[in-house]
Amino acid sequence: MENELTRVSVVIIGGGQAGLSASYCLAKQGITDQVIFERNRVAYSWSHERWDSFCLVTPNFQCRLPDHPYDGEDPEGFMVKDEIVDFVKRFAEKVEAPIHQGVDVIAVRRLKEGGFEVETTKGTWLCDSVVSAIGSFHRPVLPKGANDIPADIEQIFATDYKNPEQLPEGGIAIVGNGQSGCQIAEDLKLVGRQVHLYMGNAPRSPRKYRGKDAVTWLEEMGYYETCFDEHPDPEKARGGTNHYLTGRDGGREIDLRKFAMEGVKLYGYLEEVSETGFRSRPDVKERLDKADRSYIGICRRIDEYITENGISAPEEAPYVPCWDPPENMDTELDFEKDKISSVIWCLGFRPDFSFIESDAFDDRGFPLHKRGVGLDEGLYYLGLPWLHTWGSSRFAGIAQDAEHVAQKIVERSKQASSWTAPKSNQTEALGSKTA
Repeated sequence: MENELTRVSVVIIGGGQAGLSASYCLAKQGITDQVIFERNRVAYSWSHERWDSFCLVTPNFQCRLPDHPYDGEDPEGFMVKDEIVDFVKRFAEKVEAPIHQGVDVIAVRRLKEGGFEVETTKGTWLCDSVVSAIGSFHRPVLPKGANDIPADIEQIFATDYKNPEQLPEGGIAIVGNGQSGCQIAEDLKLVGRQVHLYMGNAPRSPRKYRGKDAVTWLEEMGYYETCFDEHPDPEKARGGTNHYLTGRDGGREIDLRKFAMEGVKLYGYLEEVSETGFRSRPDVKERLDKADRSYIGICRRIDEYITENGISAPEEAPYVPCWDPPENMDTELDFEKDKISSVIWCLGFRPDFSFIESDAFDDRGFPLHKRGVGLDEGLYYLGLPWLHTWGSSRFAGIAQDAEHVAQKIVERSKQASSWTAPKSNQTEALGSKTA
């Protein structure tokens, strides 16, 4: 079977929530000769690339896959890792997606006669359309000089971190203060580990404000429906970092000023990595102030919404910083002197679509597309940041994006002459259900 050329209408790459949603929406539109290739297992990234205490930062009510909304008893709560895995796996079982797990896609090539050739570790497949539903978080970012760090200092990415017990005794340097960096820092701080946190450009958000979760307010205000084309600075939005906060223990804000008061050592932007240590910019105050401006701005917009709509909501005192960095903050971290045993890189990811043989990518490696419809005809994308709206790369926006892409595939198939897979071959190829 591995050596046969199997034909289907659509190949979907990625069996996470985006790929499963695409499959379900296509089936509802009548396209059932499709296949999903998943490199690992359903919900793998949630189960294997998150730490033990991981939970959502957006309330459960925003988890709404196509015809599969959150159905638990705590819509304003935050699902922990195992609950997220169960939610996604139940969706896969519900839609009975034609998924092949443990199959890697090696290459996607356009055929001269039309359609695509998709080379996989389970043979080569032919199709009219390809949906890449693998998002864009592919290759973790490492700074120049990381390879010079002594071998006795353990280096891991955020996706490798599980719990404090896995790290050797000693100080821990966390580079990057986005959602992962801040939440891992808190996880380590709570058990008394010495954390050195290097800051980037991540903004922060209130958790609860004036009687509601800030996400609940923003959803009510329509922010998650903000379209990419309507954003005042689209490119900045697409390359921006998510606000840091946490859903841990029912949800709370993360204030790095408070972290500093509790023993976390803050540093500015990491400027140099050497075999002896790190050197940072002296800009801790600047970065804290910038993050706070984002926090205050969200509060102000909520205040304006409440006033404009005559909503009764409890008043809250203006935010006042609880700590200011001294002028002589350290910019040098000496691995030996500061007893550093581990470095956790939380600098984000770069996309890697090199397996798709196409020129329709920008200079950062992101696909060129219009609301998930690639500029290279027949290629489609899901799970990208700001694919269409602010919610596109989150549970909140997947259904809408998948429905749109499925509709575009159907429209294209009606305009072109599509071929039908031989029934015997198709049945055997698509008979693998979710394990």
